[in-house]
Amino acid sequence: MAISLIGLNTDELRALAQQEAEPAYRGDQMAEWLYQHRARVFDEMTNLPQPLRERLGKKYDIGRSQVVRTSRSRDGTMKLLLAMPDGATVETVGIPYADRFSGCVSTQVGCAVGCAFCASGLGGYVRNLTAGEIVDQVLTVEEEAAKDQSRVNGNFRRIDHVTFMGMGEPLLNYASTLKAIQLLNAELGIAMRHLTVSTAGIVPSIMKLAQEKLQINLAVSLHAATDDLHQRLTPGITKWNISDIIEACRHYIHLTGRRVTFEYCLLDGVNDSVAEAFELARILRGLNCHVNLIPYNPVGRLAFRATPPKQALAFRKILERANIPVTQRMQRGADIDAACGQLRRQTMATALKQPTSLHNSSG
Repeated sequence: MAISLIGLNTDELRALAQQEAEPAYRGDQMAEWLYQHRARVFDEMTNLPQPLRERLGKKYDIGRSQVVRTSRSRDGTMKLLLAMPDGATVETVGIPYADRFSGCVSTQVGCAVGCAFCASGLGGYVRNLTAGEIVDQVLTVEEEAAKDQSRVNGNFRRIDHVTFMGMGEPLLNYASTLKAIQLLNAELGIAMRHLTVSTAGIVPSIMKLAQEKLQINLAVSLHAATDDLHQRLTPGITKWNISDIIEACRHYIHLTGRRVTFEYCLLDGVNDSVAEAFELARILRGLNCHVNLIPYNPVGRLAFRATPPKQALAFRKILERANIPVTQRMQRGADIDAACGQLRRQTMATALKQPTSLHNSSG
């Protein structure tokens, strides 16, 4: 299988150019075509000599994904199902705001954590994504946004915030996640403080990430304040209890000086009780953190429902009275089944009924 150039940084591309008996600056040119101009074929790299382009085409792939299906929400949210070069499919999302354009990327095909309320793990874990496949998602969302003629000050909008919150557990794909962070920062110019890694609570990897001392944002998907409920909601990480996760976060805060976000998806009658709110306030007391309460996006075959607004407000008030900073995430993309994994599952189900539809669907 040919080596993909997406995923190599400028220094690695300079070394590749020299391996091809070319000046190192040809690597700079390749990096610009890959990460700034979103090149999909070598012939687009018009300032490279034709013989070099031909040699590259025989020995390497650019490594870009293909859009299988696109869903667009009334609120501007755009969800893409992408086929990677080996045919594996993942989801990625673009979310426009007034002051930023955010991309939400996947790090694995499927997910091994198996959160009880999430669609990503319903099909099981398939494989990790490479750093290039993660970065490609950002480039592809930008391409699709450009087709929509989304302009700011006369220019197509570029993604300036990225969250690693799509399909998969980023910290179970540590090396590729870390390399993707570095590429997004160095090659696409996205500030470290605009990058957010979300984890279900992989304690050893949180400790390892703390040692990197990056100025990124860490978001921990907690979703429960008691071990019993936590294990039922996130069965893939039962080897670590809540106190282990909190202590790892404390260590992360100490080494990085960064505040940790705790993501808490409110599920009606499951984790939204007054007692659960008080317990959450207790375990987070004194920690440099804030809680992001998330409205649940329903998943067709799962029985969970979103917490009613009145109950969500009561839950929030308890945390606020305990002096824990709280935000409530605005629900985006509900009309296009924006919850992770849903578009992929729908398309796979259709493909089983109509074997050729996976390659022919167009959004």
